Amino acid sequence: MKTVKDILEAKDQAICSIHPRAMVFDALKLMGEMQIGAVMVLDETGAVRGILSERDYARKIPLQGKHSRETPVEEIMTTAERMHTVTPTNTLEDCMVLMTAKHVRHLPVFEGSRFVGLISIGDVVKAIISEKQSLIDQLHDYISGKFG
Repeated sequence: MKTVKDILEAKDQAICSIHPRAMVFDALKLMGEMQIGAVMVLDETGAVRGILSERDYARKIPLQGKHSRETPVEEIMTTAERMHTVTPTNTLEDCMVLMTAKHVRHLPVFEGSRFVGLISIGDVVKAIISEKQSLIDQLHDYISGKFG
C-alpha cells in the first residue's frame, strides 16, 4: 500500500511559503502564480506557524469584511496548533479518512517535529488512481497469461 512518503518522492519538493506578516493579497498572488490551493506559513527562522488555504481566505476575508491588501496572513491562517498533519508513514487511506473527516484539502507532513512536505487531496487521489491502475494492469496480465 502506498504511503505519504511515496507521494512526496513522486512530486516536486519545492514548498511554497509566506511570512505570517505578509499581506493575504501577496499569499493569494503566490498561490495563483504557483497554481496551488494552499501555502505554508513560515517565520524568519523557518519554523512552521500555520497554513493558509483558499478556504481560509474565502471564509475569513470577504465574509468578515476584511481586505486582502490590508490583512496579514497571520490573522486568517490556520495556526500550527490547529493544523491536521500526517507523517511519511501514513497510508493513502489514512489521508483520505482524515481529509474527509476534517474537511481539509491539504496536509502538512512532519517527521517528528520537522516539516518535510505538503500533500493535497489531488496528490492523494492521483496516487490512489495510479495504484488502482497498476493492480488492474497486473490482473489483466494474469488473466491474459502474461506473467512477466
